[in-house]
Amino acid sequence: MDRSPRIRIGIQSAASAATILAPFQYAVEHGFEAFEWLPDKNESGVGWEEKDVDAEARRYIRATSLKEDIHVSVHAPWHLNPSNPNHRERLSETIGFAEDIGASLLNIHLYTEQGMDAYAWGIIPLTDTLAQSSIRLSVENTLLTGPEDFNLFFKRLRDLAPDSMAHVGMCLDIGHANLCEPTQNDYLKFIDLLAPEVPIVHIHLHENYGDFDSHLTVFTGPSKTNDRGIRGFVRRMKKRSFSGSIILEQWPEQSSLLNEAREKLRAMFGEPFPTIVHTVASRKMSL
Repeated sequence: MDRSPRIRIGIQSAASAATILAPFQYAVEHGFEAFEWLPDKNESGVGWEEKDVDAEARRYIRATSLKEDIHVSVHAPWHLNPSNPNHRERLSETIGFAEDIGASLLNIHLYTEQGMDAYAWGIIPLTDTLAQSSIRLSVENTLLTGPEDFNLFFKRLRDLAPDSMAHVGMCLDIGHANLCEPTQNDYLKFIDLLAPEVPIVHIHLHENYGDFDSHLTVFTGPSKTNDRGIRGFVRRMKKRSFSGSIILEQWPEQSSLLNEAREKLRAMFGEPFPTIVHTVASRKMSL
């Protein structure tokens, strides 16, 4: 099985899906090479959380991902901050889920309210824990964190714990970059302001019109009529020699939009479209 570094395009779980497993099974059936799980149950009970996926389903996800060569990642619940002691127990549940399904990456958001050093000190033990299970950590930009925050974070992490740098990188969220005040409606500027030393290891790809976090499928928003921004993004990722997963963070009613976005992205990156050689998931579950 080919596990060599390359760009993998995948999709994400969604509260709006008919079942928890429906987006994952779609990814398997349509040959996506990556999948991200986001426990997103809200206060109204909509969505799902780790305890909703039992041991049998976790074994199914792990076995199917290995068989179909799908790189699995887990997006920790949005509010979890590793520097907050009150979040450690909940974060442990997410890590356990990631380990059970064979995830290779855990994604969390950057929080700067307590200062960058406090966040970095929270990251260091988390990185050490994940490294024991060969899980890499990615830290994602939010609407409130700009490129300078990431430049400072990785500088402080490099100063405080240089050994951790082998296990942590940035998740670049294009939609969030487009809404961040210093780079509003200019996510390419966000990328250009990131220091070359900031390691981009994971990407969340969706778009918006600079008004709110609408998570439009790429090529259905601004890039539908003008794709220069996406082409500029691709050029910059090539220049940085990006290798990892690009996650399409949406579950549109017309799911074929995901396939179309993948095909256009592959063409832009100049990568061959993978041949689907799988047999449809050996056993569908109805979770």
